[in-house]
Amino acid sequence: MKPKKNQELDLKKNSALYFSIGIAAVMLLTYIALEWKTFYESPEHIASLDVPDTLDEEVPLTFQKLPPPPPPKIQAPPVIEIIEDDPNIEDSVIASTETDHTTEIIPIDDIEVADNDIPDEVSFIVIEDVPIFPGCEGADDKRACFQEMMQKHIRKNFRYPEPAQEMGLQGRVNLVFTIQKDGSINDVKMRGPHKILETEAARIISKLPKMTPGKQRGTPVKVPFAIPITFKLQ
Repeated sequence: MKPKKNQELDLKKNSALYFSIGIAAVMLLTYIALEWKTFYESPEHIASLDVPDTLDEEVPLTFQKLPPPPPPKIQAPPVIEIIEDDPNIEDSVIASTETDHTTEIIPIDDIEVADNDIPDEVSFIVIEDVPIFPGCEGADDKRACFQEMMQKHIRKNFRYPEPAQEMGLQGRVNLVFTIQKDGSINDVKMRGPHKILETEAARIISKLPKMTPGKQRGTPVKVPFAIPITFKLQ
């Protein structure tokens, strides 16, 4: 059967060839457009700086005349003044402190002996009889009982100041106080991060009860005691 269409007039006959040629032409034009460069002539009035590769500068030689050194200072010799002897002046005699057979011996009964050599103040660590906190009279270890009762007293009377809470103040207040010879508390000294905390720590110590004074060789003495109080916000 003879086909109806003319094969020579068929548009799809060489479509693949035409498509390839079109693609190649587009890519060539795109490459030329991207690689095209244009150069402009720079105007003649633009300044340029011509700097040589090396700079050789001859430094002129200068001569400075220094002043002569000052002459050495010559001190005059001291003037020695000779004073004539005054017959009215008596020379002091330096007595010898060495003993010999002519030295008088003082009787032993005439030598004054101190009643005792007990110091007026003894540290809590080395004192023989520590101060007795009320409630520790029958304790075997009165030193440990004293420290335990001190901690209980601080916890019982502790109160965080409201201004310190609002200001966010916290830290440690180091306290030192002295248990006097009559058992009272005195000479309270403190150091802390803020005056408010120091005042509260002093208030707690002021509520301590009267104690049995510490003794050294059976004699009441002053006993200093140090303890820290820590203020910490939860």
